[in-house]
Amino acid sequence: MTHYLDFEKSLAEIEGKAEELRTMSRREDGADMEDQARALDQKAAALLDDLYKNLTPWRKCQVARHPDRPHCVDYVRTLFTEYTPLAGDRNFADDHAVMGGLARLDGRPVMVIGHEKGNDTKSRLERNFGMARPEGYRKAIRLMDMADRFGLPVVTLIDTPGAFPGKGAEERGQSEAIARSTQKCLELGVPLVSAVIGEGGSGGAVAFATANRVAMLEHSVYSVISPEGCASILWKDSDKMREAAEALRLTAQDLKRLGIIDRIIPEPRGGAQRDPRQAMESVGTEIGRMIDELSGLDREGLRRDRRAKFIEMGSKGLAA
Repeated sequence: MTHYLDFEKSLAEIEGKAEELRTMSRREDGADMEDQARALDQKAAALLDDLYKNLTPWRKCQVARHPDRPHCVDYVRTLFTEYTPLAGDRNFADDHAVMGGLARLDGRPVMVIGHEKGNDTKSRLERNFGMARPEGYRKAIRLMDMADRFGLPVVTLIDTPGAFPGKGAEERGQSEAIARSTQKCLELGVPLVSAVIGEGGSGGAVAFATANRVAMLEHSVYSVISPEGCASILWKDSDKMREAAEALRLTAQDLKRLGIIDRIIPEPRGGAQRDPRQAMESVGTEIGRMIDELSGLDREGLRRDRRAKFIEMGSKGLAA
């Protein structure tokens, strides 16, 4: 069943009516009803284009969190072959909010690491809604170390509301784990490319996305804090999340203009949730291109490229 967002209610009505007419047509063999359904399809397509043509930052947040949007596990199944999952941080536990392992992308061996939110109640609880604990970041560090040792490009897929803020996570050194993961990203002597496929929230995202190249899906978001969290801090009112989303400049378009990310990956009409395979294939193509761009750099060149990117970050759009 299609899940519709708040601003898609009118679209839901039209598509629902078209489906109802089709069902009646199959039962009664009514050509007229099929014609009416096709007319409604055209109306729905036009409305979908109109709705997604100029999404507000808050609506982009809603799209980025859409439950039908493809998640990391879907990308791994679709884009990568010979995937061999690697588990545990060799210190405390295996964090299921972070998945990763050895794989091939178009025949090229890589290390893939990403946040996984889960897609139903059971898996969301198991994956902690994509909010990693310290052992998740330490697992990522271990996998990045392995990739560096064997000369494998690292691909990270970002989709998290942020690091888990629970008591246990803080007791086990959450901020230190995030800092060390970010540091490891900067130290790698192999290509590191990242794609924000949904939400990129706070240090939990930066710990995986301190990369040579960062791409974002067209309707994904990437920010230092969620709009709700920002509104709660600034205005003591989480209902002001729309104003916060505007102020945070969290859209792919804003971040490209500011030089925070390198490229925007177009999504299918109506968002990645409308055609997951097309969206995933677009991401896979862009990841391959980003790795190819870095293939001529040696280990020190890759480190210099990465550090220069972050030292210069934000300077492109300061005058705007």
